[in-house]
Amino acid sequence: MKFLKTAIRKILHDFGFDIRRYTPESSSFAQLLKGLEHFGVDMVLDVGANAGQFASELRLSGFHGDIVSFEPLSTAHRVLLRASDGDSRWKVHERSAIGDFDGDIEIHLAGNSVSSSVLPMLDLHASAAVGSAYISSEKVAISKLDTIAAAYLEKASNPFLKIDTQGFEWQVLDGAVAILPKFRGVLCELSLAPLYENQRLWMDIIHRLESVGFTLWALQGGFVDPRDGRSLQMDGIFFRE
Repeated sequence: MKFLKTAIRKILHDFGFDIRRYTPESSSFAQLLKGLEHFGVDMVLDVGANAGQFASELRLSGFHGDIVSFEPLSTAHRVLLRASDGDSRWKVHERSAIGDFDGDIEIHLAGNSVSSSVLPMLDLHASAAVGSAYISSEKVAISKLDTIAAAYLEKASNPFLKIDTQGFEWQVLDGAVAILPKFRGVLCELSLAPLYENQRLWMDIIHRLESVGFTLWALQGGFVDPRDGRSLQMDGIFFRE
């Protein structure tokens, strides 16, 4: 039996796949769900939702609380609305970027959609992720979480904030100074190398969140340069103990 399992795994590896038990040790979403359960999280604000991949996976993992998704891209927002349809506890905010002021802004649309950002993309990102270069731009409303999040958090006891904004994380935090103390935890994308112009890197964000009472709970793998195996981005999970 052990030989058969080894043979099957080798075949899968040859095709670029793997099978692992669904545990916090082997699955990023199982690990996140365990943390959400431990801290009694009952609402997740999903900033940078794209087409709803994160929220959908969170649901499949077993999270039954409320989800509120924010997405600025027009096409992705339409797909996001369809993904949330039929889930009474998953709300989608009107199309808007989240940042450090209220007004309008231009967002760059990447060829792969998920790499889209308000910030200009640097060559390292474009060359490491084929098809991620910008192809167009859109003008969109931008809001601070301090302005729009309070209404969503009224019924939440232990909300959690997820930020995936492709280098714009610092500005999202700048626009959430007043409301951030209400959150029990944060998941934030951390760049280990500059991928977007003028973005803040991982140590700055870790120090900032730790300075307002959050503890780094876990680091999860993210964007890896396939050419040399270098880690370019990771996700940091933080909780307020």
